[in-house]
Amino acid sequence: MAKRCDTCGKGPMAGNNVSHAMNKTRRRWLPNLQPVRVDERGTHMTKRVCTQCLRSRRVKRA
Repeated sequence: MAKRCDTCGKGPMAGNNVSHAMNKTRRRWLPNLQPVRVDERGTHMTKRVCTQCLRSRRVKRA
């Protein structure tokens, strides 16, 4: 299952962990996805939505 918001399409970002000795290892920042029951065209369905979309009310909860 993809770690992607069903509303805005926000997905994982990549970068480096940097230690005190400046060693670099790859890491990922994952979006904060929450399962939410959404009212879409009169039907209720569960979608994975990021918290930024929930706070900005881009989705209508069921």
